[in-house]
Amino acid sequence: MRSTEQPILRDIVLIGGGHSHVGVLRMFGMKPWPGVRLTLICTDVHTPYSGMLPGYIAGHYSYDEVHIDLGRLCAFAGARLVIDEVVGLDRQRKKIMCKSRPPIAYDALSINIGSTPQTLTVPGAAEWAVPVKPIAQFNQKWLALLDRVKSHEGADTIAVVGGGAGGVELTLAMQHRLRAELRTLGRNPDDLTFNLLTASPCILPTHNPTVRAKFEAVLQERGVHVHCNAEVTELRPHGSRKTLVTDTGQELAVDEVMWVTQAGGPAWLKSTGLELTEQGFIRVGPTLQTLNDPDIFAAGDIAHFEASPLEKAGVFAVRMGKPLVNNLQNWVEGARLDDYQPQRTWLALISTGDQFAVASKGAIGFWGAWVWRWKDWIDRRFMAKFNDFPDMSATPPTAASSPQVALSQEESLQAISAIAMRCGGCGAKVGSTVLSRALGALRPVERADVLVGLHAPDDAAIVKVPPGKAMVHTVDFFRAFVDDPYVFGRIAANHALGDIFAMGGEAQSATAVVTVPPGLEAKVEELLFQMMSGAVDVLNDAGCALVGGHTGEGKELALGFAINGLVDENLQGVMIKGGMKPGDAIVLTKPIGTGTLFAALPQLKTKGRWIASALQSMMVSNRLGAECLRKHGSKACTDLTGFGLLGHLVEMTKPSEVDAELFLDQLPLLDGALETVKAGIVSSLQPANVRLRRAIRNQAAFVDDPRYPLLFDPQTAGGLLATVPADQVDACVTELKALGYVNTRIIGRVMAQSDALEPVVLKG
Repeated sequence: MRSTEQPILRDIVLIGGGHSHVGVLRMFGMKPWPGVRLTLICTDVHTPYSGMLPGYIAGHYSYDEVHIDLGRLCAFAGARLVIDEVVGLDRQRKKIMCKSRPPIAYDALSINIGSTPQTLTVPGAAEWAVPVKPIAQFNQKWLALLDRVKSHEGADTIAVVGGGAGGVELTLAMQHRLRAELRTLGRNPDDLTFNLLTASPCILPTHNPTVRAKFEAVLQERGVHVHCNAEVTELRPHGSRKTLVTDTGQELAVDEVMWVTQAGGPAWLKSTGLELTEQGFIRVGPTLQTLNDPDIFAAGDIAHFEASPLEKAGVFAVRMGKPLVNNLQNWVEGARLDDYQPQRTWLALISTGDQFAVASKGAIGFWGAWVWRWKDWIDRRFMAKFNDFPDMSATPPTAASSPQVALSQEESLQAISAIAMRCGGCGAKVGSTVLSRALGALRPVERADVLVGLHAPDDAAIVKVPPGKAMVHTVDFFRAFVDDPYVFGRIAANHALGDIFAMGGEAQSATAVVTVPPGLEAKVEELLFQMMSGAVDVLNDAGCALVGGHTGEGKELALGFAINGLVDENLQGVMIKGGMKPGDAIVLTKPIGTGTLFAALPQLKTKGRWIASALQSMMVSNRLGAECLRKHGSKACTDLTGFGLLGHLVEMTKPSEVDAELFLDQLPLLDGALETVKAGIVSSLQPANVRLRRAIRNQAAFVDDPRYPLLFDPQTAGGLLATVPADQVDACVTELKALGYVNTRIIGRVMAQSDALEPVVLKG
């Protein structure tokens, strides 16, 4: 999350959070390239380190110990993190097609997504087997299996398909963990049966005979049934179990099947036109560039190194990180790229599940508990590089060490203009050509009462007020606090619409005010398109037409909206802050904590999943929640924003002439908010909000409660704070949760106004 005066000149996009790309991100964070923006697209906010995954399955490591937090890593690198699934490439337009958002533009692209077990080639495997990759989905299935074994729900016979190092390690790790769990529960661990199947004549076919013999002995000692020359040809259900069928006609009844073989590339690569192997891997040359597109690189398991095909081993992905980042920098500079030189032999440390490991390198093999400790030391040292980041704020890159971006003559003129002193007034507006291209693809919802809208050439919009309606006006504006412009656009629109919904209104039209940093026209256009696409998605869902706006240049990205809404002219169904009644229950529809979490983000004091969860909460619209509250008799409502929970509650008690009892232990909190506020990290607006502590009658009794500071935490796109009649509140909360507001809580009750000056009383 570093700001820079340098305009963005090139976009490098990384698809996948594999071992090569995490190395690129870390190196970029240590020495960023001015003018280059890095974006990571990944389906998950955490990426597993394959070397420690068997130890996690065996129970020796926690989830966080074996996963790299991509949120923190991207924050350190100053890179944008996009959580989405890639479904295709448009190489001609240089766009990445995503499942849930508009296409993302790139100048250079790198793909490091690992390999995917090809279950589709075996009938029934896609439906009845659990592939070990992608790891995030496998982890969910593994935890479910763990629970079934603990509860004795028919998971006694387990088969692992794949006799390489991955299959052997997984088998022994699972067996160790599950047997230990059964012992803890007082059950017989011998009730579990494990089968390992491989199409090869032996297990570990790429390792030396000494290592192979050792693992054959370990598997035999552990009672694992090994089936060699047994290619699985079919998997079919049989009652509550599954039947594995091999090419020899053998049928094996099992409860669970883990699939660790026949890896290949994902289906979407086939439509890209890139040169692929028969298994779907991307063919790359010595520079890690794809054979038929020099602007696209690939590394790790997904890459097929044409000069000398490599084994699908994590060691190669890790080692590719440095040459990949060097060649991306050379690409930016327009310089000659270097050849990647893979090592001829490598050390593999393969664990047996019980803190014992075997070392394998070429013809050498040795083992022992000390080898596992050695492996543990190596793995922890590797992970420390992605958990303990140096403070780079005081060490900006020097001109001598920074790459010089190769630009065309036209781009050079635009870059000089972007860096130079810009005009003020109307001279600071974004050019009409850029604006028309960026906004031309937007399709605001059409409304009959919008007579002149966004795509008309006129100077202003014309909107009709329907008969029997009155207008509600509101405006919000703030600078970007998240690097993904599409997500920021969604949140900004949600935040602005909140005031309309909180009053029980219908959103009718919106006018945008946008500030974008100056830069190359293509970059400004892409930024505007991404941000306004996110905003229009939210506005359209609310039935609110974007009718116009103003776009200017400024130092930071910022977005706001003036929203017009409609209510009944006689104010029927309107909810106002002054509508609280004694005896009403106080309801909150979303968890709080955005202020402290996003204050902690640039300090690298958060977890990626905390930020992802907070962003997801901010992107939930309040529209359906407001309709539900009105349906259940709410007369008082507001949306939580900058003044925090206490500030907005006091805003409601004063005009209502009531007091409020607030249940501190019932406050819904965003994941991580308690941890960051305990660490003393608060929003810059927090001190101003804390002045309202004088509104708490018994604040001295709760000032040391860890949740107390969150009363003052400013919210962005927060939930609805409302009162509901006591006889309807339970039904209201049930319906709100069913509508998607899963963290809805009854957080207090309204009391008659007392003689005390302080209107709010806290309860434990």
